[in-house]
Formats: sequence, C-alpha cells, structure tokens
Amino acid sequence: MFGVLVVEAPDGRVGFLRAFSGMLAGRWDVPGFVPPLFQREAREQLEPAGEAQVKRMWAREEAFRSSDERTATQAAHDALTANHAAARAQMRITHEARRKQRHARRAELTASAALDAETKRTGLHALDQESRGDKAELRRLEAAHVEALRLLTPRRTRLERRLRAMERLRLFVCRALMKRLHDTYVVPNVRGDRRPLRSLYPGGEPPSGAADCAAPKLLAHALAHGLRPLALAEFWWGAPPPAGGRASGAYYPACKDKCGPLLPYMLEGLSVSAPRPFAPPSLASRELDIVFEDDWLVVVDKPEGLLSVPAKDTSVEDSVQARLRTRYPGEPGILLAHRLDLDTSGLLVAAKDLRTYAALQRMFAERHVHKRYVAWVEGTVAGERGTIDFPMRVDLDDRPRQIHDPVHGKPAVTEWHVLERRGGRTKVALFPLTGRTHQLRVHAAHPLGLGAPIVGDRLYGHPGARLHLHAEALAFQHPVTGQPIALERPAPF
Repeated sequence: MFGVLVVEAPDGRVGFLRAFSGMLAGRWDVPGFVPPLFQREAREQLEPAGEAQVKRMWAREEAFRSSDERTATQAAHDALTANHAAARAQMRITHEARRKQRHARRAELTASAALDAETKRTGLHALDQESRGDKAELRRLEAAHVEALRLLTPRRTRLERRLRAMERLRLFVCRALMKRLHDTYVVPNVRGDRRPLRSLYPGGEPPSGAADCAAPKLLAHALAHGLRPLALAEFWWGAPPPAGGRASGAYYPACKDKCGPLLPYMLEGLSVSAPRPFAPPSLASRELDIVFEDDWLVVVDKPEGLLSVPAKDTSVEDSVQARLRTRYPGEPGILLAHRLDLDTSGLLVAAKDLRTYAALQRMFAERHVHKRYVAWVEGTVAGERGTIDFPMRVDLDDRPRQIHDPVHGKPAVTEWHVLERRGGRTKVALFPLTGRTHQLRVHAAHPLGLGAPIVGDRLYGHPGARLHLHAEALAFQHPVTGQPIALERPAPF
C-alpha cells in the first residue's frame, strides 16, 4: 500500500509527502519516501541479534522435525495405522461374505423337511458359533492393534512433546522480541503529546506491522517537521496480494486492526472531516419490476443500489423484501429465497409462505436452481471458458470484503465462458455452483480467477456509475406445481 499526505508548511506553502507500508523491495529507506517511525538506533541494536536467535531456533526445530528418529517413528505409526485399516477392511469383506452364506444355510435348514428337529438345532447352533467366531476374530485384531500402538506410543509422544516444547520456546522468544521492537516506536500526535506504541493497543499487544503502514509514517514525519496535514489518501499499486481484495490504482481506507487505534490518537488536536459512510442511491421513484408471480412465489428484477433485505444496523431499511411486504400486506411471511448484492441487479425469487420458502431454500442448497449472470470485466480475459475453484471467507479486518483463504475459506466454484470482447473489456457469462458472498466479484478480480475485476466494482476494482453484474436467467422446477420455470431478463448494460 502507498500513501500521499498533502501538507502545509508554516510559511503557507503546500506540498506533499509520500510513503509505502512496511518495506519496499526489502528496504525501510527509499529516496523520495518518508522514513519509518521507529527509533533507528534502538532497533538496530535489537533486530539483527533477535532475528538471528529466532532463525537458529527455527533451524534447530526443523532439524528435529526431520530427524531420523522422529521420521522413523512417524513412519512406523503411519504404517501400523494403514496396515490395520487394510486388515480391518479385508476382514469386514470376509465376514460379510460368511454372513451371507450363514443366512442362506439358516434358510435351508429351517425350510428342510428331510431333517429332524435335533439336526436342525445342531446345525443352527454351529452357524451361531461361526458368527461369534467372526466377532471374536475382529476383537483380536483390534486388541493386537491397540497393543502395537501401546508399545509405539510412548516414544512417539516423547518426540512430539519435545517438538511442541521447541515450538513454544520459539514463539515465546518471538513475542518477547516483538515487544522490544514495539518499544522502539514512540507515537506523536498533533497536540504535541508522545506515547509508546504499545500503550495505544488493548493489553499492550499491537498486531505485527503496527505503525509501519503508510498513514502513521506520513503523519509522524509531518509532525516532526512542523507540517500541518491537509489531506491523506492510501492506494494499492501493483499485483494484488495472495488473498486478493486489492486492485492496482484503487484507494482504500486505513486498516482497522493496525491503524484503527493509532490514527485517532495521532490526529488529536486537528480538525478532521467527519467520516462519510456509504449510502446507496435513492430509488424511491422506481417500482419493483415483477417478472413472474403466482399464489406461492414472486420473481422480481432487482435494480442495482437496492438491498435484498434491510440492513442489519437499520441504517438503510429500504429493500426488496420491505417493498414486497408493502406490496403484499396480506402476505406477512414473504421471504427471499436467496439474495443479490446491493450493487448487483437481476432476478430475485421470493416465497409467499414458509412451506414454499423452505422448499426453495432446499432447491438452492442442493443446486437444483440454475443461475446465469452476465458481467463486463476490465481487460482481456485469457481463454474462452473455464471453471474457477478456490475457497473464500470474509476479511475479518475489512468487512464486507471477501478474500481467498485456502485454509479457513469455504468452497466456491464458478463456471464461465466469454460472450464478447470489445474496447479492452470482456463480456462473460458466469454460472455460480456455490453461493458465497461476493463470489462472482472475487472470482472475477482474483488472479486465480479471471484476473479482471468487474467494471464499476468499488470493492474489488475501481468504482464507476454502476457494477456491471446482472443476474440474467433463472431456471428451476416450481416447488408446489412441479412445472418447469425458466425466466430471463437481459442486462441493462
């Protein structure tokens, strides 16, 4: 992230300062950019030795992790587990075959008219004994596995405890080093006060990288040189980060976790403009366009800029659901079966009763509703068709933005194909197979997807007159009548 701060000198001259977040090309100091906020001498005394110690601990930990003793013990445990699973699976197959044979023999014995009662009893008893023998054989297998594990477990447990202890020690040293590094930051504000960085965060634990963002570096440098801050902007430049959520040349607000506690303190004593919360455009004059309606459900063509349901904080109450409940006062239970983003237009289905709603929800969850979206994206998309498949989750530090997270994300799959190429843009059809929040917008913008943000995307690309994303077609079986329903509403762009 880069930042620019417009400043005024004591003599009235206006100029600007520029900064980058963290390091640029592995360097804290780059000509033309403001320096870092930390006390250089104190950091130089701490960082090299501290980093060297952590690296030595990490190397020792990795050497132990891959040591012959631990590798052999883990391999023995894995082999033991795999062999037991294979033996158990084979035994189950054998036992199932025997069970079927016994079932057939029991039927023959019971139905036979040529055998006397005593012979039948003897035969059935022998079959019961065979069944008990199979169960005993399985118990012996399980007992042998438990005993083998018992012999191996103490050595494996000892090695794993040692590895965990090494990890805990390294983390303890890292935290101690981080605290000492954080103590090299003294943060000024416009009033002329100065406070240690750690005193500005709950529990005295700033997140990693606190005070290294562009904004605090710019403000600290301006205050140190008697310059009055006038305007500040931060923007992303270059390739997006691995998680996505950033577009080159787009402006972004200060991060909440690192700069949230820091900037208000630094700006104390300065008249600052009030925040400008996002507000959707007024759509009071536009009636809902009803595309389909019967006794059980209604399908509307949602305009861009209208919420699907009222906002959680009641800041915006106007929504498709609110308007439908006004339109159908006799249907108080009307509920949307799915949702579209505020900025997305297109077909939206609502149920008029709870039974229909539950049926529609089930159809969406089981992918029995076929959806087609159309979008214009910035740039020329490589290829003609494909499937985008990578997990996503909400960015906890920047809601409602979503990011790619291969560890904690939920599956998200989208099929696509190109419809048109014109003027440096590409028109694509998008077919979401899952329903994650902002799925199509993230899959379009992220390098693992199309690598081309949707035109007008204020969250994942560049803002414009509108987001060029439209839910164009829906096809599903009517949840009550069973009749096929196929609806289309061409995009208005």
